[in-house]
Amino acid sequence: MNAPIRILHVDGDSFFASCEVALDASLQGRPVWVGGGRHGDGIVIAANREAKKFGVTTGMACFEARRLCPHGVLCKPHYEEYRRISHQMFQILEEYAPTLVPISIDEGFLDLTTLDRHVLGRRTPAEYVNEIRERIWREVKIPVSAGLANSTWLAKLATDAAKPGFLEVPPGQEKEFLKDRPLEELSGIGPRRARRLAALGARTFGDVAKLPSAVLKQAFGIWGQQLWLFANGRWSEPLLLEFKDRTVISSNTTLPYDEPDYQAVLTFALSEATRLVGQLRREQLQLREMGLTIRFNDFSEVGGRYRFQHPQFQNSVINAVLELLFWDVMEGQVKPVRQVRIAFWNLSRLDTQPTLWGRTHAERWGALDAAVDRLNTQLGKAAVMTGAQYSLLKLDAAFRKPKPKCPFVPQREMISKLWGIKPLDSVGAGAEGWKARLSKVSGHHFQKARAD
Repeated sequence: MNAPIRILHVDGDSFFASCEVALDASLQGRPVWVGGGRHGDGIVIAANREAKKFGVTTGMACFEARRLCPHGVLCKPHYEEYRRISHQMFQILEEYAPTLVPISIDEGFLDLTTLDRHVLGRRTPAEYVNEIRERIWREVKIPVSAGLANSTWLAKLATDAAKPGFLEVPPGQEKEFLKDRPLEELSGIGPRRARRLAALGARTFGDVAKLPSAVLKQAFGIWGQQLWLFANGRWSEPLLLEFKDRTVISSNTTLPYDEPDYQAVLTFALSEATRLVGQLRREQLQLREMGLTIRFNDFSEVGGRYRFQHPQFQNSVINAVLELLFWDVMEGQVKPVRQVRIAFWNLSRLDTQPTLWGRTHAERWGALDAAVDRLNTQLGKAAVMTGAQYSLLKLDAAFRKPKPKCPFVPQREMISKLWGIKPLDSVGAGAEGWKARLSKVSGHHFQKARAD
C-alpha cells in the first residue's frame, strides 16, 4: 500500500516583526510592530505576539498602535534584510524534504510522505518537525509554526490552529478536526463564497460535510466537489512544484513627497515602465494590455488602460503609449501626485533567446537585455540606463537610492533565487530529479538517524 500523503506547512510567526527582533536582540520580549507608508509610520504591516496582546493588528494606523501600546517599539521596514533572512530560512527547509514549495517570503510546503524510517530514524513526525523549528530559531532567530496533514489546504489550517507551535492532523482524523471550524478559515473562501455557502446552511466544515455533494457541485462546480471531499476528510493531494509564467507584472510606488511637477512624475513613470519591461523580457514575456493609475495627495485617483493590437515588448512602443495615457488622464488636474501605479497584463511568451546579433528583431532585443543585465549585475544597478532613468537621477536626489520594494515576489522567482536555477531543472517532474532530491535529504540525515 502507498504511504499516506503527509504535507508540512511552515510559516514564519509575524515575520517582518520577528525579523526586526532578530536584527536587534534588545527588542526580544518587547511589543514590536513594523510601519509602512512613505516614512515608515503609516499603517502597521506586521506586529509580533507581544504587541498583539495589546490589540495592535495589521492594517491599523501606527498612531493608533502607539495609543494602545505606549511602550511598544515602531520599526521602519528593512526589506533587504527580510529577503536575506527568508533565504536563510528556506535553505534550511530544503535540507529536510525532497520537495519544497515556497509560497511567500515566509511560508512554504514540504512533502514528508516519502520520509520513511531511513530518514526519520526513531523520531516521530512531531520530533522531526520540531527539530526543523528549533534549528531555524537557533540559526536564523525566527520563530516558525507548522502544521502536518494530508493536503496543503489542511496543513495550512493546522498551522493556523497551532500558532505558536506545531500541530499534526493524524490520518483518519481530518473530518473530526474540521467539523467545528468556520469556513472562512480556508484560503479561497472570501465574503462572496461565504454568503453563498451560508445560504445553503453551511457555516462550518461540519455543515458542508452534511450537504449532498451534488448540491455543492451545482452551486460551485469542481471546487464545490473538492470542498465536500475536504470537509469529509477525503481530500488529499500530492505536493507539486510548478513553474508558471506570471499573468501580470505591476509596480505601485509612493513618491518620496507629494510631487506638483507633472513632468517629473512622467519621467518617473517612464523610468519605472522601462524597469518592468526589462523584467518581462528577462522572463521572455510580452504584454498585450497596460494600465496607469495616478493617486493624488488627497487620495483621489485617475487612471486609464490601453490594449495593443499585437503583443509588445519594446520600450519605445510601450513608453510612447504610456506618455499619451499619462497626459490623457492628467488633463485638467492640478493636485500634487502621491503615488504612481503601472500594470502590464494579458502576457504571452516571447522567444528572445540571447543569441549574439540574433536573426530577428526579438532575438536582438533578447541579446541586448542579457548583456545589460550582466553589466548591471557586475557593475551596479545603474551601470546602464535609459534616458528616462538617467533623467530621473538628475531630477531629484531622492531617486538615487530608491526605497526597496516590499518583498512579495512571485513563487518562481523565490525558487530560482533559492536554488540558483529553474526549479524544473533541479526537481522537475522526472523521477531522476526527484530521486536526487530524496537522496540529498536522506544523506543529510543518515548519520543522525544512525546515531539515534
